[in-house]
Amino acid sequence: MLATLSPEVVTGPEWVFEEKYDGIRAIATRQAGAIRLWSRMLQDLTAGFPEIVAAVRALPDGDLAVDGELVSLDEHGVSRFQLLQRRGAKGATAPRYAVFDILELDGRSLRSRPLAERRTALEKLLARTTGPIFLSRRLPRDGEKADAIAREKGWEGIIAKDERSIYEANTRSRSWRKVKVRKESEFVIGGYTAPAGSREQFGALLVGLYQGRDLRFVGKVGTGYTRETLASLGARLARLRTPRCPFTPPPRIGGATWVRPKLVAQIAYAEWTAGDKLRQPAFLGLRTDKDPTECTWSSREI
Repeated sequence: MLATLSPEVVTGPEWVFEEKYDGIRAIATRQAGAIRLWSRMLQDLTAGFPEIVAAVRALPDGDLAVDGELVSLDEHGVSRFQLLQRRGAKGATAPRYAVFDILELDGRSLRSRPLAERRTALEKLLARTTGPIFLSRRLPRDGEKADAIAREKGWEGIIAKDERSIYEANTRSRSWRKVKVRKESEFVIGGYTAPAGSREQFGALLVGLYQGRDLRFVGKVGTGYTRETLASLGARLARLRTPRCPFTPPPRIGGATWVRPKLVAQIAYAEWTAGDKLRQPAFLGLRTDKDPTECTWSSREI
């Protein structure tokens, strides 16, 4: 179940508010003792998160399925996608699993039950849980107060959910609304510029959004890379090189190398310029859990 982007906070007694986490969406299942972590694109993430797998195995009540976000938290307890990308590196923050919904418990589907009932079941399931799994943070029922807390703490945003709603699988539902605080979004990589100075692999990524069938160029992303990121991303880009520019119309960038639009980048930015380009964009990481066709001009975050 996916949330609909909302430019403002919704109001009404039916709405509850939660922290919006900046990580990788994942459903965890336990069936006959076998644990699996699945991304939105049905990628099997199980091998990459052994601590989370062990914690799901330790939960009570037989077969189950829970929905949440794989995250890494900074020193202030704020989820940061770029920290999650560095997991496994020396000194990296250990990943955690913020669980916000339950779809199945003890082999019984709960998807047709209202959110309020599912939340109660989830709270009971996680009541004695310690370690990497934790219950998603609930905020005051006043949306303006919830939004103010998110801004004060520097969260990615908040999620408003209708307590009466069922779980609508594979649906971008208006029963869940997301309100962004930090300006971050996903963009399709269509090429890169040559490196300059001491930098290796590439200079800046060339990114865009789909408008219909056309990939529309929206800017160059030249910051946010570590040496390790440049090496790993450079190798992936090399395998996708193509003589044909994927952008329509082609941007006027001399010496650019084009790639097939198969990779999605998470980008932070200050704002959109009057010319519909990203201002002060910075690379945060690759989104292997997102399909490039989901990155559209019509759904861009202003």
